[in-house]
Amino acid sequence: MIVVRDPADFPPLRNAVVTSGTFDGVHLGHQRILRRLRQVADSPGGGPVVVITYWPHPRLVLGPPPTHPELLALQLLSTLDERIAKLAELGVDYLLIVPFTRAFSEWTSEQYIQQLLLKTVGARQLVIGYDHRFGKNREGGFDYLTANAARYGLTVEEIPREDVDALGVSSTRIRRALLAGDVATANRYLGYHYPLTGRVVAGQQLGRTIGYPTANLEITEPLKLIPARGIYAVLVQLADGQRYQGMLSIGVRPTVGAELAQTIEVNILDFSADLYGQLLTLEFVAWLRAEEKYDGLGALTVQLALDAQNTRLALAQAVFTGQ
Repeated sequence: MIVVRDPADFPPLRNAVVTSGTFDGVHLGHQRILRRLRQVADSPGGGPVVVITYWPHPRLVLGPPPTHPELLALQLLSTLDERIAKLAELGVDYLLIVPFTRAFSEWTSEQYIQQLLLKTVGARQLVIGYDHRFGKNREGGFDYLTANAARYGLTVEEIPREDVDALGVSSTRIRRALLAGDVATANRYLGYHYPLTGRVVAGQQLGRTIGYPTANLEITEPLKLIPARGIYAVLVQLADGQRYQGMLSIGVRPTVGAELAQTIEVNILDFSADLYGQLLTLEFVAWLRAEEKYDGLGALTVQLALDAQNTRLALAQAVFTGQ
């Protein structure tokens, strides 16, 4: 997949088959659109598959001031890098990342079509979701496109609402599931394990003293959604691409002290190398239990041994069932 981050650098194409949107999470609903896009591109008269997306997220530009609680609550299902990787997996030929600015948000639907779709991308066929809107104040949509398709020389196809609704998926449902610790539901809607990437930073190293050393993660994208506090079975991908089993704790360590800051700590099973400064990607596979306060480190150690056992069982079951 060719990634272009400036519309001025986009190569001239003929008969491009295009869709656009934020595609946060690239969930099953998005994947339904992308599969159809690929089908249209592979049919007679088709051309390269082009996805237009935007960065930063439009709410960061059009929303309230950066300190406003509504904006601080913006939680992304995917970083830009995660979005790029998932779109590449799904057979996209070109990804155009349009810098979302206030000036761009003022474009009318006519400007959007003429300047971006036709002049920049060379679109000839569009495949869009049932609720797709574009242009200033979201004035453009399927009705506008079909009414003007002949004038633009475009063929337009809308994925019916019932096709997407039948999947039962939405970004809001995925966020709610993750914030409740329900990674099974979130993963089912996503079609893959929810990822979280962070850099290993120094911690208190308490885990080493009780036989369960952990890598403390500092999340690289501050707007990335962090699932509910608790203990999870995860897959851990290292910077070199190797993957290991891990048990993850998201919480405030109530057994250790009161009013501590939340940490994200993963114990990588059967692993002992130094990881400080490296990037790790966690794939959430299963929720194990809520965070609890134990009567001292001895009781906590006993529970961690049980957590490790349950982690291995959960991950083995996930592999067996293909989840």
